[in-house]
Amino acid sequence: MDFQLTEDQRAFADMAQSLFADYCSDDQLRAHDTSGAPFQQDLWQQCVDAGLHSIVVPEEHGGLGLGLTELMAVLEQQGSALALVPLWEQQLAAATLARFGGAQAQAALPALAQGELVAVSLAGLAQSRGCTLQLSRAGSGWRLAGTSPAVPLAASASHALLVAQGPEGLRLVWLDLQATGVRREAGQSQHHQELADVFCSAVALQDDAVLAEGALPWLEPRAIAALAALQMGVTGQQLRRTVAYVSERKQFDRAIGSFQLVAGKMADGHIALEALRSSVWQLVYRLDAGQSARPQAHAVRALANDTGHQVGHMAQHVHGGMGVDVTYPIHRFLYWSRALAVALGGTEHHLAALGDWLADNDNLGWKYDLAEDEL
Repeated sequence: MDFQLTEDQRAFADMAQSLFADYCSDDQLRAHDTSGAPFQQDLWQQCVDAGLHSIVVPEEHGGLGLGLTELMAVLEQQGSALALVPLWEQQLAAATLARFGGAQAQAALPALAQGELVAVSLAGLAQSRGCTLQLSRAGSGWRLAGTSPAVPLAASASHALLVAQGPEGLRLVWLDLQATGVRREAGQSQHHQELADVFCSAVALQDDAVLAEGALPWLEPRAIAALAALQMGVTGQQLRRTVAYVSERKQFDRAIGSFQLVAGKMADGHIALEALRSSVWQLVYRLDAGQSARPQAHAVRALANDTGHQVGHMAQHVHGGMGVDVTYPIHRFLYWSRALAVALGGTEHHLAALGDWLADNDNLGWKYDLAEDEL
């Protein structure tokens, strides 16, 4: 079997790698960290001009109409470069609106195709005390109340795609962030991206501002795949830089990479990364093939979180004092891993969800043609 990317898919990855290299040197990232900018806006405009913001958006809505495989190839390069632009959020939001949105939501698609920002947060899926954004019926429309915490880019965006608890379960809501009753408090993530807590006080919504019931189950596994692809890029570059460091740093007149313990840690990190890679591409294959992927998505999410934690702390450890010096670039990879880990729930949440699925589907067999794999 050939597991290589096609020539066209490789071209997307190469274009992204070249573009990010022009905007994401260590000095440029350090300048962004101290600038207070919400994200790398100059780079974002380049991504829009190159069409990288609309890979999976249907052609009839201004996108390229391609699959997740092309998007994952780009996102891995984004993670490797630590490019702070909302690539997956923008296009998965647009693809979700195109597939499940009503007239109000789909009216925003032309602006999204031109690169207008949208804030996306699925944090409501994994909050320990349940979703804090509540949705209730109000005549022919809806009423929204509560809080959605730490929504990326919500202070700059005009609209947001958020998870809310409705009368019959969790739903995706298309929210005008300038509507009456909406208040935002801006902040910043540990990897220097703008965030905002979104407070809603009896916000009136039209009926079609709440997306169809299938929208959230469709979006969640694709968001998991996107975050895992970013984590692959972050971890891969983190390992490469760490290997280069331990190959040069000497103690007792020997490169510390030649010490058995350090070499073993490098090998463990590489094995963890390749295990994640295999799981991610299986998930992406199933999603592109239109197959169900709920258990695979939960497994990938848990594995991505654990890989980021394991490799991130190992890299900091073997760097010694250099690892905690914020003028040295290795700390950014740990910050990114932590930011990716909190975006959609931690390892325990997804292992619990996977356990629930296994408990409900006990006729186990892991071949694609078995009935339980359709669930």
